[in-house]
Amino acid sequence: MAAATVAQKQRRPNIVLILIDDYGWRDTGFNGSKFYETPNIDRLAREGMVFTDGYSASAVCSPTRAAIMTGKAPARLHLTSHLQGASNRYHHTKVIQPSARLELPLEEVTIAELLRGEGYRTACIGKWHLGTKGFLPSDQGFDVALAGDEAGSTNNFFYPAWLKKVTLDGKPGDYLTDRLTTLAVDFIKSNKDREFFLYLPHFAVHTPIEGKPEKVKKYDAKARPDDPQNYGEYAAMIESVDESVGRILDTLRDSGVAENTLVLFSSDNGGVTSREWKNRPVTSNLPLRVGKGHVYEGGIRVPTVVSWPGVTKPGSTCSEPVVSYDYASTIAEVAGVTREKLPAMDGRSFVTLLRGRPGKVRDLFWHYPHYSPQKGRPAAAIRNGDDKLILFFEEGRVELYNLKNDIGESNDLALTQPAKAAAMRKRLEEWLRTTGAQIPAKNPNYDPAREFEVGEPMGPITSK
Repeated sequence: MAAATVAQKQRRPNIVLILIDDYGWRDTGFNGSKFYETPNIDRLAREGMVFTDGYSASAVCSPTRAAIMTGKAPARLHLTSHLQGASNRYHHTKVIQPSARLELPLEEVTIAELLRGEGYRTACIGKWHLGTKGFLPSDQGFDVALAGDEAGSTNNFFYPAWLKKVTLDGKPGDYLTDRLTTLAVDFIKSNKDREFFLYLPHFAVHTPIEGKPEKVKKYDAKARPDDPQNYGEYAAMIESVDESVGRILDTLRDSGVAENTLVLFSSDNGGVTSREWKNRPVTSNLPLRVGKGHVYEGGIRVPTVVSWPGVTKPGSTCSEPVVSYDYASTIAEVAGVTREKLPAMDGRSFVTLLRGRPGKVRDLFWHYPHYSPQKGRPAAAIRNGDDKLILFFEEGRVELYNLKNDIGESNDLALTQPAKAAAMRKRLEEWLRTTGAQIPAKNPNYDPAREFEVGEPMGPITSK
């Protein structure tokens, strides 16, 4: 065995977390897409473990990112909306959505801070969307922080136009996904002789839907109207993301660190199925119901893959549900952070699952007390085993589904199984109380004719 390989084995694992923005559960080849081409993401799936029931912590981006960083549920953090939507601008809806934090509080301990305390070199390269000056990645445990601030999207994926929203150098014509990947590759190469944590949160495949012209042309030519996934420009963006994954995997291999690196690939919420972009759906999450902005499966079930050589069985799958507030505790265990150093977390490490052993059935929770731009309504949800219950705050009604038999959530069982619905609702409401979740209030000024009329912000919760 070469000396370099021996040295790698003696170090704690490197960790690479790749987060794609608005990437739907069905947007990968390994989950059944026939239109999008994802050979590198599929390669990662073949080399690792696919979580068929992987979930985001929220139906929108900022809350999921906060949950990933802290291991805490968005409800507990009071960071339950994307930053631009954190101030309630709807004055005439059925309920008044609560205001939410505009940044991740500094008193929260991030996974980057934990790993840096263990000697890891840490980097955040890409979208942050958890606060502006004073609350940036460099303030939250990252040694290297590039391209990330409060921005939830870029205005353009090509340089220099991206500079209007993303502070990152480049050359004329550079594509943002490629530029972020190059920076990530450079980080891996320069830190291959030490333990590192690389967080690579892409701006893609969030709007604006903007792919490289040659790729758009290819997918436009293969699009079929009978396949609901048929948007060539979006497919081109996915191919660029897939190429990014391939470059990262190749760099890990060529740097001699692949065998001692855990790679986690996921998305911050489901794919966009509303007509918010050019009056057409961006993608299709079928057979899942709807998409981003909803607590139905299409909004929160996301592609989730973990490859950990020597631990995860290549080509394996796990059907036990995991959620992105589990990532921090999982990464901490992989890195050898002792229990005494861990802050309180809502998430549970799934290292046991990565080793191929069964876990314990538990309740998973979601809390999205907002109206989303995708026409999602304020709601909370609980999943236990195959059963999922959704509580809608406007009317206080619930819906109950058995996901094993009805992954598309088309058969509401709340009326035919009232005892189960009542028991799950009780557990959900108790969790909401325990976490201090903010509950929308009835609106005395409700006016259906003016329901989504935009007014002045009612004010966010801010952190000191």
